[in-house]
Amino acid sequence: MSIHKSEIKKITTHQIQAMKDRGEKISMLTAYDYSMAQLIDSAGVDIILVGDSASNVMAGHETTLPITLDQMIYHASSVIRAVNRAFVVVDVPFGSYQGNSSEALRSAIRIMKESGAHSVKMEGGAEIKESIIRVLSAGVPVMGHLGLTPQSIYKFGTYSVRAKEEEEAEKLVSDAKVLEECGCFGIVLEKIPADLAKRVAEEVSIPVIGIGAGPHVDGQVLVMHDMLGITKEFKPRFLRQYADVGSMITEAVGSYVKDVKSKDFPNEKESY
Repeated sequence: MSIHKSEIKKITTHQIQAMKDRGEKISMLTAYDYSMAQLIDSAGVDIILVGDSASNVMAGHETTLPITLDQMIYHASSVIRAVNRAFVVVDVPFGSYQGNSSEALRSAIRIMKESGAHSVKMEGGAEIKESIIRVLSAGVPVMGHLGLTPQSIYKFGTYSVRAKEEEEAEKLVSDAKVLEECGCFGIVLEKIPADLAKRVAEEVSIPVIGIGAGPHVDGQVLVMHDMLGITKEFKPRFLRQYADVGSMITEAVGSYVKDVKSKDFPNEKESY
């Protein structure tokens, strides 16, 4: 169901918080280009994440680490031009905020200024507190990200579920509270036990969005290429595939190739 232009009301951090307060679940999806962002926005999604997952699904890298700040700004700019309603969050890529808070501020300001994005997302808890505070002090809304943090994949050594042990679980809860105290407007929790995610959503007053974090959080996010069946090899337990767009594209291109080879395309009606 697409939303009529007259019904469009821009989503803001204020409205995202109000959704949590009244118990309305928040929908979030990734987008990396103009055409897809236009489709997702018109379908009524609340938040669009310009994820550093672009490194995987758009550029074919094994991890999110190689994508640069310039590339993230390019993707974010493309998405922003398409969006009428959704709130747009952009990942600050690996290596452009961990060094120190001045670098974090520079990166966040570049994203906001050059792409027109509405906010940024940063991975980590207490260890990046100084950077988050610095970015927030410049008036840039920040979303946190805890649990499986893909930028730290070489530290973890695996993409398996995080925070199953008590020590890591307690640190995650503590980090969530740090992010709330700093002033983050929301937190993404990735691939953690559902009970722990429920605890976090209950213990912090800001919205908690899950990906592989069970049903008891305030909203859900998926990578658009995964939920549409464009990425074939990635099928984690948390993924619900809503369409098999990948097969449709392969089939359509196959038909096109066949018609060109058989001289069926273009026909008389398709010629000038």
